[in-house]
Amino acid sequence: MFLVALTGGIATGKSTVSAVFRQNGVPVIDADAIARLVVEPGKPAWHKIKAAFGDGVFHPDSGELNREALGKLIFDDVEKRRILNEITHPTIHRIIYKEVVKFFFLGHNFVVLDLPLLFETGVMLNLMHKIITVTCEEDIQLTRLMDRNHLSEADAKKRIKQQMPLEQKCNQSHFVVENSGTFQDTEDQAMKILNVLQDSNQHWKIRGVIFATAAIVFSSIAWVLNHKYKFLSSN
Repeated sequence: MFLVALTGGIATGKSTVSAVFRQNGVPVIDADAIARLVVEPGKPAWHKIKAAFGDGVFHPDSGELNREALGKLIFDDVEKRRILNEITHPTIHRIIYKEVVKFFFLGHNFVVLDLPLLFETGVMLNLMHKIITVTCEEDIQLTRLMDRNHLSEADAKKRIKQQMPLEQKCNQSHFVVENSGTFQDTEDQAMKILNVLQDSNQHWKIRGVIFATAAIVFSSIAWVLNHKYKFLSSN
């Protein structure tokens, strides 16, 4: 099984592409969904965020994290963003790895990891066999972000500038989906990429390496135990 990263810019339409993969039976691990899961009330990360940032970043009625309030708090503060990442990222990555292992044993040829900040963090970059970047025209991205997050134009532009430029992401990717047009256009592009991935035999190579390594390890353990038994028997 090999790993495929799905990334892009904020509000470029990654969820549209991931939906196409899901509808065609491809497992998709969504980092944003996991990030929301790990900060649910009562979870360890929830307690750590409360200790680090106070009650002001939580909804008083439900106790759930107020992502908008937290976003405003850390937006221009590098140190606070670092603290938040240290609280949440280890747990997020651990869950992602567990999901990857699960899908490996379920026999899937590849898994798509929806990682919005793949290039910015670089944590999982070297694990990816292929990278797909979803892009769109700048004015469309800006309008989508303003409408989706109810932001002013100035705030939306700041959010976009916080991320690596889309052109750089596209240049470092194996596939690019241009999501400025209709849903049909985007779906057609995603299906062409899916066909290429499904035709790949990379998963056999990786499985072969894993099983060969496991065989060597088990053989070595068996050899050591056998010789240890013979030594103890002779004494």
